Amino acid sequence: MDAQNWKDQLRLELQDNILLYWINNTVDTVHGGFIGEIDHQLRANPQADKGLVLNARILWTYSSAYRLYRDPAYLEMAERAYDYLRNHFVDREYGGLYWMVDYLGRPSQDKKQVYGQAFAIYALAEYYRANGNQEALDWAIELYRLLEKHSYDHEYKGYFEALARDWQPTEELSLSDKDLNEKKSMNTHLHVLEAYTNLYRIWKSPELDSSLRGLIEVTLDHIINPEGAHFWLFFDEAWRVKSDHISYGHDIEGSWLLVEAAEVLGDAEVLGRVKNVAAAMAEAVHAKGVDKDGGIWNEADAGGLTDANKDWWPQAEAMVGFYNAYQMTKDDKFQQAAHKSWEFIRNYIVDHKGGEWHWGVDPDGRPLPNEPKVSPWKCPYHNGRACMEMLERLP
Repeated sequence: MDAQNWKDQLRLELQDNILLYWINNTVDTVHGGFIGEIDHQLRANPQADKGLVLNARILWTYSSAYRLYRDPAYLEMAERAYDYLRNHFVDREYGGLYWMVDYLGRPSQDKKQVYGQAFAIYALAEYYRANGNQEALDWAIELYRLLEKHSYDHEYKGYFEALARDWQPTEELSLSDKDLNEKKSMNTHLHVLEAYTNLYRIWKSPELDSSLRGLIEVTLDHIINPEGAHFWLFFDEAWRVKSDHISYGHDIEGSWLLVEAAEVLGDAEVLGRVKNVAAAMAEAVHAKGVDKDGGIWNEADAGGLTDANKDWWPQAEAMVGFYNAYQMTKDDKFQQAAHKSWEFIRNYIVDHKGGEWHWGVDPDGRPLPNEPKVSPWKCPYHNGRACMEMLERLP
């Protein structure tokens, strides 16, 4: 396929399916903000809790789309998400944002999950990039300083997974029931990295320079397994590894987010080191994580596949990650892998009947029937961002 045809397909998918679906189906006209859950049969649950990650990712997605296309409908969605975060998620006593609110906007889970604070920083920086809202930039800086004050580990470096509402230590650390209850995780560090990268684009302060540089170093020194070019997933505070699982989606996503972070940091020596590692990570996923149909599996361990389903978000990240590897190495196999990822997405992951993307498909390519279309984790960010990244990267 020529690049222009690919771009035309991506633009159509982004604007006429993904972005339009969320505009038409998820606005909560009764209680404000966005509906917290829509199931695979497209039935909305108007009384579902509303997650910080969902709201922040909507803010990021529509801010980014408005920055690229200047469509007023995208700005309206971004403003709605911004206002809802401001009015319902902010902890006015202790600072930071609640992890979850109920459908009426009252806190239902009030812990300070660092992953969630990071997504707010990521989204607020993008909102500022889109419309120059100074309040959003000031708020992002405030959240950054709260994380540095309360979550940063001065002894072993990196960031603790979660804290109580008042920023004191907590035993309730895990992001979800799929995660281990450990002090540190790859996932949180990856998305703090992503957030600090976006903030550094617009606020090049010495303190943030130091934080971003430190995050890249921690990732290279502790989170990536040098033998297999994969991420370790969970750790105690001293970086002792607590899991041997491999997440192919996180590996390929992390490979391009690390390069982006190093590029934005602007240190040639760091960038050179990062590119070598990122290319090795993409190579490892390409060698072991890709099925013959072009989709990438969810998870494995030393013994082989542990989850042969193919969720939506690893496919989105694979398209960008493999294309980033092609841009770095000029190896055609990565360009072909990126295009095969797109073809797999079009053939299996896009919901051509109900709109948006299926959560995933089973090993036979059948959509998973019991997974939601919209939820605290099913958001327009992975797929929306993948389309926007590719539209900017393709010649």
